Amino acid sequence: MHIQSDLFSLEKNSEHKDMAEKNFTNKIVTDNNEQQLSSSSSSLPNEHEMMQAQKQSLQELLKYGVLYSDSKPKLYQQASLNHVEMNQYLSALDLKLVIDDIRGLAFLTVADNVCDSDEEYIENSNQILAEDDWSHPLVRRQRLNMEQSLLLAILRQFYVNHEQQAGIGIAPAVMSVDEVQTNLNIFLGDSGSDTKDEKRTLTLLEKLKGHGIVSEVNAQQQFTIRPIIAHLANPTTLTALLSHYKALAKNAGEVNG
Repeated sequence: MHIQSDLFSLEKNSEHKDMAEKNFTNKIVTDNNEQQLSSSSSSLPNEHEMMQAQKQSLQELLKYGVLYSDSKPKLYQQASLNHVEMNQYLSALDLKLVIDDIRGLAFLTVADNVCDSDEEYIENSNQILAEDDWSHPLVRRQRLNMEQSLLLAILRQFYVNHEQQAGIGIAPAVMSVDEVQTNLNIFLGDSGSDTKDEKRTLTLLEKLKGHGIVSEVNAQQQFTIRPIIAHLANPTTLTALLSHYKALAKNAGEVNG
């Protein structure tokens, strides 16, 4: 009986030991799983962080109107990935977010129900003005004068040719001040002073830079035409504008001749 009792005691101790080892193993597995879940969840942005990122992107768009993937990639990515949700917010303001993934830009425009796409162009005081019936309390409308409109048409034509040769969104459209000055002289005439003509060109470029159409002129007297120009100016309208100015320049030349 004593021997059997000892054997029984050993068996019980062995069972307790096995159960303890099993529980310890389960605890290790459970702890590892919890650590893996904790590690993976910490590496993913939580809902609050995602909402904050979308908020920053939306605020940037409301402030500047445009986001470029090359200058602010994170904010642009948020706009691109969440444009459906953002447009739901913007619809209450009669605004719309447009994504151009090929050129790498996101920009705001007035909603279609506010802005009439059919614009009537009229000629007035040697200018072609776009007359439409939309207005928006959050959008400040700015008119370009004759020389600014002409420069916009020249830049748009250069940009179209650049995309046809290099491909859409492949490389930035870089233009020199001399190229702009030569084109302006065709329509506006040569003042007889290179310094005066260059100053006129730089002043016009500075005005369009304020609209986000061109970059700063660098030390090599070059600048980049920003991709937003593809959406700001209608090619057909600008072609008509250039033709109008060519006719004016021709008539002026005939009169002076």
